[in-house]
Amino acid sequence: MTAQVRDHGRAAEAFEGRIDDVRKVAQVFQTAFADGKTLWTFGNGGSAADAQHFTGELVGHYRHDRRPLPAVTLSCDPTSMTCIANDYAYDDVFSRQVAALARPGDVVAAFTTSGRSPNVVTGLAAAKANGATTVLFGGGDGGPAAQHADHLLLSPSTVTPRIQEMHTLMLHLISEHLDNWAAGVEP
Repeated sequence: MTAQVRDHGRAAEAFEGRIDDVRKVAQVFQTAFADGKTLWTFGNGGSAADAQHFTGELVGHYRHDRRPLPAVTLSCDPTSMTCIANDYAYDDVFSRQVAALARPGDVVAAFTTSGRSPNVVTGLAAAKANGATTVLFGGGDGGPAAQHADHLLLSPSTVTPRIQEMHTLMLHLISEHLDNWAAGVEP
């Protein structure tokens, strides 16, 4: 356990150099919400949970009672997910939904530790094709998914638990920024 805590500490320390990237992406989300646009999130497994966590912070609230922000996690619709996986392929579960729902000016945020999941890569590609802004919460170099991201939020690690821990930190920092903005509270 001590080694894991130390590894987490190293990742968090290295993350400090990426705070400006997080601020920039928080502003991207804020601008989209101010313009009446929607955030669409997705991921697989633990990354799906991170995407859902982020959406929950935005639709609910983070620390302040304020208006809900329009965010939807695509992996939370089991009927669409299983229909697309059955009728097409699991590689298409996000791209089909993004193609149907995301519009120019919307933001599509993918969570992935490897950046190599075909359904994440094609989901981001579909978002770009629809004119949405794309954000990748990833690890390492972002893998193939990075090619389809307008904004990269990469954890400074290649170890899955550390990547996910840094994703949680990022989504909390962004949630606090958006929470303060939507509530009219100075940080």
